[in-house]
Amino acid sequence: MKTRKDLAVGALIVIVALAVVALRLRATDGAETQAQTGGHEHGVISAGSGELSPVVLDDEDARRIGVALSTVEHRPLPQSVRAVGTVAYDETRLATVSPKVEGWVEVLHVDFTGAPVTAGEALLDVYSPMLVTAQEELILAARLAREATAPRAAENARRLLESARRRLAYWDISEDEIGRIEQSGAPTKTLTLRAPASGIVVEKNVVRGDRIMPGMTLYRIANLARVWIEADVFEKDVGLVAEGQGAVVTFEAFPGETFSGRVTYVHPTVSMRSRTARIRLELPNPGLAFKPGMYANIDLRVPPSEPSAVVPRSAVIETGERALVFVEGSDGVLHPREVTVGRTSGQFTQILAGLVTGERVVSSAAFLVDAESNLGTMTQAHEGHER
Repeated sequence: MKTRKDLAVGALIVIVALAVVALRLRATDGAETQAQTGGHEHGVISAGSGELSPVVLDDEDARRIGVALSTVEHRPLPQSVRAVGTVAYDETRLATVSPKVEGWVEVLHVDFTGAPVTAGEALLDVYSPMLVTAQEELILAARLAREATAPRAAENARRLLESARRRLAYWDISEDEIGRIEQSGAPTKTLTLRAPASGIVVEKNVVRGDRIMPGMTLYRIANLARVWIEADVFEKDVGLVAEGQGAVVTFEAFPGETFSGRVTYVHPTVSMRSRTARIRLELPNPGLAFKPGMYANIDLRVPPSEPSAVVPRSAVIETGERALVFVEGSDGVLHPREVTVGRTSGQFTQILAGLVTGERVVSSAAFLVDAESNLGTMTQAHEGHER
């Protein structure tokens, strides 16, 4: 025959089971149920603005339903911010090759994406009537400068020569090539466009024989000696991130290895959809091991918080309007108490107000409280069952 104690424990299990069902229906039924349950009865915990009733359990009941108690500690709360990011180009080290004259590609020296180039390296030879005309003007100006004898004529010839040189330089013709044209005294059909910076060709939009126009993007070159890592951090962690902050970065491609990065920018907005803020880290890339598009795991270095009351994360019951914990009284009764919570890190939650060091709180109860349950919904489901 079942004892009264067994019946009480069984009833409590039924109540919690109904609470789980009620949690799934709270979006539609929560407001209506709350309006219908204005009062509370003995032994019922109310999540509204009314009085909260204690829970009485003896040792055997606590053991049967899995109640565990933990002591409130006063110590710093370890803090960490972890995120997953993506390796990207350092935008300050990107260079674009765009022609400033119309012409046709005669020779393509760099003919595939991914090719390494150095500053000044030949990229392509271009035939352009405008460049041929500019060469002829340079050769003429150079001859006049050599032949002029009168001071005024020599000065005019010098200015004309400088103008012809400057015109070709503005069209990205190198000084060496301009000097060669002056020395040879004969124009060439094609002139060479060279790489403005060292790096890797990450974009190529030209083939031999193409007609090119001013402003076209022929190549995009990225210097990968340093890369960016773009990552998103949750809104609750934004206050822990600042420019200049160090970070430990790991990659699946290099198991067991860690790399040091630095936060260089925190975006000023938060995504309305994901509730995250974007941050940027810089990372040296010796040997070009980190490739744009790779995933990176980021662990930001955050100093611990100031010492305060700390409880296990599972001890706090969030109702949406407030936070509660069950505190063990001197008589062994579990008294619900409202608390003000701070940050949560790992398995611990910071308590800003409502608890003092040394008090004992419920940290685990398989059928009495669920650290992630909505206490208000549990009460509504209980009262609805009784009616």
